[in-house]
Amino acid sequence: MRTDTPHPIRLADYRPPAFLIDEIALDFSLEPTSTRVKARLTVRRNGEHSEGLFLNGERLKPIGFAIDGRPLSDDEYAVTAEGVTIAQVPDAFTLETEVEIDPQGNTYLEGLYMSGGRFCTQCEAEGFRKITYFPDRPDVLARYTVRLDADKAAYPRLLSNGNLIERGDLANGRHYAVWRDPFPKPCYLFALVAGELDELADSFTTMSGREIDLRIYVDPGQAGRAEYAMDALKRSMKWDEEAYGREYDLDLFMIVAVRDFNFGAMENKGLNIFNSSLLLADPATATDMDYERIEGVIAHEYFHNWTGDRITCRDWFQLCVKEGLTVFRDQGFSADMRGHAVQRIKEVKALRARQFPEDQGPLAHPVRPSSYLKIDNFYTATIYEKGSEIIRMLKTLVGDQGFRAGMDLYFERFDGQAVTVEDFVGCFAETSGRDMDAFFRWYSQAGTPEVRIETAYEAATQTLTLTLSQTTAPTPGQPEKHCLPVPVRLGLLDEDGRAQSFRLAGEPATLDETVLLVDQAEQTVTLEGVARPPVISALRAFSAPVKLSTDAPPEHRFVRLAGDADQFNRWEAGQNLARDLILARASGEPDEAGEARYAKAVGRALGDQSADEAFKALLLSPPTEMDLALVMAPADPAALHDAREALRRTMATTLRTDLERLHEELKDDGAFSPDAASAGRRALRNAALDTLAAAATPADIARAQAHFEASRDMTGAIGGLSALVLMGGEACDAALNAFYEQWKAEPLVLDKWFAIQARSPHEEVLGRVLALTAHPAFDMKNPNRFRALVQTFSSANPARFHDPSGAGYRFLADQILAIDALNPMTAARLIEPLGGWRRYTPQLGALMRAELQRIIAQPNLSKNVLELASKALET
Repeated sequence: MRTDTPHPIRLADYRPPAFLIDEIALDFSLEPTSTRVKARLTVRRNGEHSEGLFLNGERLKPIGFAIDGRPLSDDEYAVTAEGVTIAQVPDAFTLETEVEIDPQGNTYLEGLYMSGGRFCTQCEAEGFRKITYFPDRPDVLARYTVRLDADKAAYPRLLSNGNLIERGDLANGRHYAVWRDPFPKPCYLFALVAGELDELADSFTTMSGREIDLRIYVDPGQAGRAEYAMDALKRSMKWDEEAYGREYDLDLFMIVAVRDFNFGAMENKGLNIFNSSLLLADPATATDMDYERIEGVIAHEYFHNWTGDRITCRDWFQLCVKEGLTVFRDQGFSADMRGHAVQRIKEVKALRARQFPEDQGPLAHPVRPSSYLKIDNFYTATIYEKGSEIIRMLKTLVGDQGFRAGMDLYFERFDGQAVTVEDFVGCFAETSGRDMDAFFRWYSQAGTPEVRIETAYEAATQTLTLTLSQTTAPTPGQPEKHCLPVPVRLGLLDEDGRAQSFRLAGEPATLDETVLLVDQAEQTVTLEGVARPPVISALRAFSAPVKLSTDAPPEHRFVRLAGDADQFNRWEAGQNLARDLILARASGEPDEAGEARYAKAVGRALGDQSADEAFKALLLSPPTEMDLALVMAPADPAALHDAREALRRTMATTLRTDLERLHEELKDDGAFSPDAASAGRRALRNAALDTLAAAATPADIARAQAHFEASRDMTGAIGGLSALVLMGGEACDAALNAFYEQWKAEPLVLDKWFAIQARSPHEEVLGRVLALTAHPAFDMKNPNRFRALVQTFSSANPARFHDPSGAGYRFLADQILAIDALNPMTAARLIEPLGGWRRYTPQLGALMRAELQRIIAQPNLSKNVLELASKALET
């Protein structure tokens, strides 16, 4: 029985900081195992109180403390594992501290640590307290001056936030650099990097004519692979000026790629630090998906300069005010770069894969949570992706001009401040004149609303009556739910797929589309002038993060699949048809005629000359097994896998001629281009190959083998290798061996090699995965490598992870416990596959629950893992 249960931190307990720090000067003497950090803080009491000064500090070796130049004796301060308390301090003073830390021994990858022989930092959310003593909370904003000194030969580049103001050589082969950031920032945005790095240099001229120096730093010899990232950065800077009027503020913007990183990237002011997997790309080593992710993440981190850096969050409960907003901004950029319809489909696929399961499980939490043990556990799809969807709904409700007016006010009013969700939403209430109280519930209420639409059409009067209702299932801690304002974008077709116009009852305007605000448990809307029996096209462009059901017959889905003007709903119609067919077969009631009809409908859509190739590639992929597990109760992963593969085999057989033709016609014999149109053609070619692989005939194996061997870029190579892994056999093993021999010196490519094997649908895959954990190239301390193998198997291979023996669950629990001692943040992110145990058959659920119980019974478990595993077991 555990007796060391930690106490949660609660939003209701928020208090302003007792002391503020106006200036901080940091002096680092960098050594791998014994770095000395001196800090000089300009401190002032915040308000009328007599509290002592508490500064957070963890895993620090204190050397000394001084106030206004006077060293403190041992009895004037008290050091604990959480920090230091100085009981008697004046109202305003200068505090000097000195500590020693061990970057090389820091496997947590928080604070200052070593990666690839270089020093680097990760301070969000609570890493700065592992560097020096400081009030480590986002509402303490200070101006930073940073001096770094290190061995010049080993660490020729010394980088930190802001502008470089001084550098030079020192004795004993060392050198130094001094950086000054003129903008106040919270300590989580502090960064330093020191090491041997190649530089890619460029510049950008802002809309006011200022010249900004741009620098990207990478491993020696890798500068060429950063050229796409640099191009994406310049496009992001221009887009933010045009879309939001936001100009970059410093003279220099830097990005550094590091090999070992818990996150994807970090928006440190003026010095972004990126996981190298999200920065480096060339055609030989990166897929189109890599290029797309690099473009989006570059934009996301750059956009944080205003929504996160210049305006930050008051406390970590307000995390969505920077992350949800910035995701919305980067999604807007990606839509403009790569096409709105295709990007919207990809966003919704990601939301349903990552966020919907959160809302349906024991880890459900509001976009603004009310409590936590470790804030690291709340960097979730709910905060990010659902947070973005809330902003999208806000824009729908106030309109484009109203949204820009609200954003302009937000930037003007809160620049240089730490804010709350109320501050943000209040700007839109003020500029639009709307009451936002009901809308604010989206931030405080967990769960995914379910919206139902029922129709009644009167041909004689040409009226369509819509009855709209909403419910939200109880979630942990929130048994009672309120109605939310749900914007439902709606259009009408007729039964031949032609668009129909209509009028809202009592309104003179004729409409092709409207937005209905569903804000009650049940409400009725009447549409007039509906000349022909209607096919409703609701929730266009996925106008709200809800689950939609209607009383429309299946026939209407075929109509929408064939010709809905809204590309998202066209794709959605196909997904819903496939979902029902797969669920029927998984439940023992296959509809073979329906499966054949669906395949033919997809075939007709593939021949649509007006649709781009990227959209057609998405049409070829039925709902994932993870998505299907959310709608089958109880979920049977093996049955879902078999049923989905049966539908894919029907597609392969029915569409073989079309798929073989597409695979041949879409060969790319020209120079590689990462643009959206070229990527779409490659995506469709790979999708055709993947669908044919479901049949696994000798001809299909030979085609995939030839595809793999003839590939001139990584997108093609992975497409061929994936198809071979699906089919298995000698050709698969030969291709995997050849791929490894070719790319064993390329860490990012080798991650793909591990991941692709973890996705194998064959029964022996767990044995293969276990063997790979002992492979010389597997390093569990590297988050990229660990996630590529362990997380891919547990999250992206449900049929084999959910083996009836429970072996997959035991494997994951073993891995969680092993990595927890080294990197609790990585360990905690692996709890989710076990946390959904209630959704599965009783036999599987019992085995998953047993592994969660084994995890929490372990002594010395991190707060990260304890919090999520305990919540997963709550009833």
